[in-house]
Amino acid sequence: MKRTMLWLLALLLIVCTGIPAYAQGKEWETLLGRIMALSGQGRYDDATVVATKALQVAEKAVGPDHPSVAKSLNILAELYRSQGQYAQAEPLYKRSLAIRESALGPNHLDVATSLNNLALLYHTQGRYAEAEPLYKRSLAITEKALGPNHPDVAMSLNNLAGLYDTQGEYAQAEPLYKRSLAINEKALGPNHPDVANTLNNLAALYRSQGHFSQAEPLYKRSLAIREKALGPDHPKVAVSLNSLALFYEQQGQYAQAEPLYKRSAAILEKALGPDHPDVATSLNNLAMLYHTQGQYAQAEPLLKRSLAITEKALGPDHPQVAVSLNNLAGFYQSQGQYAQAEPFYKRSLAILEKALGPDHPQVATNLNNLALLYDKQGQYGQAEPLYKRSLAIAEKALGPDHPDVAMSLNNLAALYTSQGRYAQSEPLQKRSLAIWEKALGPDHPQVAMSLNNLAALYTSQGQYAQAEPLLMRSLAITEKALGPDHPQVAAHLDILAVLHYTQGHYAQAEPLYERSLAITEKAFGPDHPDVATCLQNIAALKRKTNRVKEADALEKRAAAIRAIER
Repeated sequence: MKRTMLWLLALLLIVCTGIPAYAQGKEWETLLGRIMALSGQGRYDDATVVATKALQVAEKAVGPDHPSVAKSLNILAELYRSQGQYAQAEPLYKRSLAIRESALGPNHLDVATSLNNLALLYHTQGRYAEAEPLYKRSLAITEKALGPNHPDVAMSLNNLAGLYDTQGEYAQAEPLYKRSLAINEKALGPNHPDVANTLNNLAALYRSQGHFSQAEPLYKRSLAIREKALGPDHPKVAVSLNSLALFYEQQGQYAQAEPLYKRSAAILEKALGPDHPDVATSLNNLAMLYHTQGQYAQAEPLLKRSLAITEKALGPDHPQVAVSLNNLAGFYQSQGQYAQAEPFYKRSLAILEKALGPDHPQVATNLNNLALLYDKQGQYGQAEPLYKRSLAIAEKALGPDHPDVAMSLNNLAALYTSQGRYAQSEPLQKRSLAIWEKALGPDHPQVAMSLNNLAALYTSQGQYAQAEPLLMRSLAITEKALGPDHPQVAAHLDILAVLHYTQGHYAQAEPLYERSLAITEKAFGPDHPDVATCLQNIAALKRKTNRVKEADALEKRAAAIRAIER
């Protein structure tokens, strides 16, 4: 969203010279200034009204086929895209492109801009096969017109890299991001804000692959550049703070993430006002951090405020509203409030299907989440077709080897395991594991999760000898990737402990449970619901080994934690 609006502002600065400065031209320029102001405030509905009028003024002044009309069409299309009104944006982008090709020739830089923007629309809609040739043609025009080392070439490379990144084609994305970075550093200097943009994107690519040691210095350098170049209170500084916070959160470093999220939100509220969509995104991210830590009383009002802002600013049917609804549903689901979660998931799904079409990858994600809600309640008959449809969409949109396909396979396999349909589960689990290993490498945390699930399948069948080495490898991957004190390490220790407990190997299970408890208390504090679960597990073991008083004390503490209102 933020990149979109910055690109829009750049276009507006260019178009002001497109019409001669007589009465209609001056009116048009005034309207453009108004669009910029409204867009900057997140008032996209109002900006769209003004942009529609600006288009009419331009058409009247210079005729329907003038390049200045193409620029006005492009601005209006950008506004519709920003609001998730993709069906309205597409014909405007196409008409803008056609005017520019006819008036300026097929190799003009304005044609490259139109191609890029239409590609971005298709990219957003998950129409990746349509987006790619447009991005490539835009890049070719820009390279030919400006030379291979121009900053606009860097921008085109970055956009094409982003398309590959979205599809999990990391090996294709990385060299493009790196070339974009090298061009910008050489052309603009190492401390230019555009360098920071590419650093942030490359860091996100590494984070997605679990290459945390490569990602962190890039995030930090991006933040430092933006603070120095733009000042500490610029919205782009807030973006960098948010990215670095997400990086720390993913690694379980919650104490480091929280102040970054808070500072990001404060900057955006001050710069953009309390009702801007970017403020909503920032509030949502802080809420999810609190959610993860079990601080539900702090999370819920932020999630609700985020949803209210997004609905007001973008309208009730925008994809960003769907994201907010999905997160609020997940919040209720995590607390077992399934009846409250279901309508939010369903409304989120309906919005995405309407806005993006029934075969978009985000629709697949939401189907998966709704299926998981039914799965948690043992409503397997409702969950299975949703999991299957999610898998079919992901395979069609992203290809059979994308990590999102692996996730869909994993969840469908887990459903079959829960139902005792082991012969159906195993090939899905194995295919899921193979995809993740190929896409992310053998030492990624997602690989560890997949190993756990395959081990769970074997454990369910009493095949403990097959399960244990998988769990040991999973634990080793997680400790190496995330550090020995990450909450996911605690979860893996619990699973391994359960394997030993199930076999009556209490002496082997107990230190694993104890270490899991220590990690969980350190990460979340002594009163988190997960601490209660750990205490309950240890109590069961102690009761099994005739240490009744110790078990009673642990159960009492667990009950006290669960009695806390959140």
